[in-house]
Amino acid sequence: MAGLSTLILLLCAAKDAMPSSSHWKPTWPSYRVPVILPQSTLNLDKPQFDAEARLEVVSPCGPACHKSSPLPTYEEVKNYLSYETLYANGSLTETEVGIYILSNGGDGSQGKSRTKRQIYGYDSRFSIFGKDFLLNYPFSTSVKLSTGCTGTLVAEKHVLTAAHCIHDGKSYVKGAQKLRVGFLKPKLKDGSKGANITNSAMPEKMKFQWIRVKRTHVPKGWIKGNANDIGMDYDYALLELKKPHKRKFMKIGVSPPARHLPGGRIHFSGYDNDRPGNLVYRFCDVKDETYDLLYQQCDAQPGASGSGVYVRMWKRQNHKWERKIIGIFSGHQWVDMNGTPQDFNVAVRITPLKYAQICYWIKGNYLDCREG
Repeated sequence: MAGLSTLILLLCAAKDAMPSSSHWKPTWPSYRVPVILPQSTLNLDKPQFDAEARLEVVSPCGPACHKSSPLPTYEEVKNYLSYETLYANGSLTETEVGIYILSNGGDGSQGKSRTKRQIYGYDSRFSIFGKDFLLNYPFSTSVKLSTGCTGTLVAEKHVLTAAHCIHDGKSYVKGAQKLRVGFLKPKLKDGSKGANITNSAMPEKMKFQWIRVKRTHVPKGWIKGNANDIGMDYDYALLELKKPHKRKFMKIGVSPPARHLPGGRIHFSGYDNDRPGNLVYRFCDVKDETYDLLYQQCDAQPGASGSGVYVRMWKRQNHKWERKIIGIFSGHQWVDMNGTPQDFNVAVRITPLKYAQICYWIKGNYLDCREG
């Protein structure tokens, strides 16, 4: 059985290849990504779909709490990265995984919440209007889930979102079996050809076109750990659509340390509940981080959960700038810090292990998932 040294290697399997101070471009680092492969799959009883959908997760465990948590054992990590797969017909399976390192570079419990608002001072969110913006990259990668959350297109048929939008940690939410993904499109009216009226005083009206979800993957780290502090670390899920969406998608990438992010900032767009029908964009500085989480105070409201958190950096191999999703917006966190309440919004970081898992869910082939 792998020892603690192997576990540390798994958790820190990255080659820090950031540019030197003389290189002015923020550059994507090169990572050695572990391999995660299915070992066995069991059929489970059909779920009840009796949980209420929650559009935010509130946890009392803040940065200091997470940083003081002991490292998980190798067996615990394998359990966390095992996953359930929910199919459109209601059937459910559980898959155990193995974790491998290829050498030589081979190819929470509910906490007290002061408020549901997640706005810090001046509201710095931007509503995106007009099809010239909404239908163009990167905003066009944001989609709406029928359970009320947001997701991001990460492949021709795949959407990345938050696990709590599908599963409350104990049961699948109502509507998860018939889950749909909504794509904003212009609403044609009075014989209109969808002409762009972005500069008009009245924004162009949009509507959602829905595609059914074929299957959903949720890590057991969320299902097993939602009742304790480790759960939020695994608040992510991947949806496979029944047909291709035919839009440009955004690639996933391993999350660099916050100090290496351009300006120390992150960006994401979502469907905040207080602005129904609008796509809302925001950016903000990262305030703190753990190995699995980014803490920030981006203005957000319930409904933005599941948004893909991204940055734009230089891709040295391709000689071009590239946006990648490095995390999934989870939601609000209220922390009692020495008797003083403090609010954070939390994003789950895509670590090398999570990258390997999500990439395998998408590709079905670990050989295409060796570079994060």
